[in-house]
Amino acid sequence: MTRLNVFLAGVGLLVLIVVASSTFYVVSQGEQALVLRFGAVADPDSPIKEPGLHMKKPFIENVVRYDARLLDVDPPAVQVILADQKRIEVDTYTRYRIADPLLFYQAVHTEEGARARLTEIIGNSMRRVLGNVMLPSVLSPEREQIMHEIEAQVSDGAKSLGVAIVDVRIRRADLPPETSQAIYRRMESERQREAAEARAQGAERAQQIRAGAERERTVILAEAQRQAQILRGQGDNEANHIYAEAYSADPTFFALYRSLTAYRQALGNGDTTYVLSPDTDFFKFLANAPDRVEKGR
Repeated sequence: MTRLNVFLAGVGLLVLIVVASSTFYVVSQGEQALVLRFGAVADPDSPIKEPGLHMKKPFIENVVRYDARLLDVDPPAVQVILADQKRIEVDTYTRYRIADPLLFYQAVHTEEGARARLTEIIGNSMRRVLGNVMLPSVLSPEREQIMHEIEAQVSDGAKSLGVAIVDVRIRRADLPPETSQAIYRRMESERQREAAEARAQGAERAQQIRAGAERERTVILAEAQRQAQILRGQGDNEANHIYAEAYSADPTFFALYRSLTAYRQALGNGDTTYVLSPDTDFFKFLANAPDRVEKGR
């Protein structure tokens, strides 16, 4: 075999490889494909959805592949005005599937184009649905029904894109930051007012308790003093009664005892000086003391 024959065989093999690579293509599991001829769909009735090895006309046809699995759209949060004129920020996510590759190609060409169109459709649907509901409904179990309504409207709008909407969910629905700060400040002021009111009520109640306790203390002390006066009076009465009985039993001895008690109290310290007449009643027992001693002898 001459060099020319080897060269021609190599060229033929290379051409065969190029033609084969341009003729055969593989559709993987989870993919679907369209065969285009000069930018137009070669066979509009048969998008390739079965995985495996397939053929196309070389050089004049090319293949566009699309994902057959679930795809996500995560649009940025948008502000929506509710029916009660409350403004909220809503963050959503959507799952969809390319149901009609031909219509999808004709409408948006790429997944990036589909995300842009779906983001617009989702935003418009949210504004229409949420514009008819109140804020408490968004924060209540009615939220599930609201999401179903949004999903239905998004599905209707996405049919023209060859897309089937699987799920639309509200991830977060919050007040805007400036509104939230104003509400937080109002809530803080309300809590401070309630705390001040509670403290005032507590101080009033404490004052009432102290006044009641003081009143009870006064009543108890007055009652105790009254009872003490009664007991003291009864004691004095009993003492006077005993004194009267003792006096009536021996008046002379009783008079002597009382005088001695007076002497002890008046002269007991030894540093007391009295200037009295000798014949006063205070010293009558002292004056008669020698006579009494003689009589006692």
